[in-house]
Amino acid sequence: MEDILSSIRRVIARDEAPGSAREIRVPEADDILDLQDEEDRAQADRADDELVSEASADAARQSLDALTAVVTPAVAAATVAAPTVAGRTMEEVVLDALRPMLKEWLDANLPSLVEAMVAKEISRITGKKF
Repeated sequence: MEDILSSIRRVIARDEAPGSAREIRVPEADDILDLQDEEDRAQADRADDELVSEASADAARQSLDALTAVVTPAVAAATVAAPTVAGRTMEEVVLDALRPMLKEWLDANLPSLVEAMVAKEISRITGKKF
């Protein structure tokens, strides 16, 4: 036990002695990796990978904004002026009547429509017939 304690004291004394501090290596400027260049390149690559150009996106956004401006007042007016039948609006009555027919049509046609549209888009993107 005494041997262990004396060994620990020697190690502590050696570490605390002046001039015995370990030298810390300061990296040179060449050793430092600047990630800013990598980030700039990654952003440029992402910009090249966009499916829709900025001009097309702006045109679509403007068209949708114009449509929203036209439709919003009409929807608000239709909602306020909707006649009611026994506490229900005509819209609710029509929706309840159409719901089963719409469900049947969607069940029959939606899978083939989606498959055709996806195949068309894949063909357009890849240039291969799908």
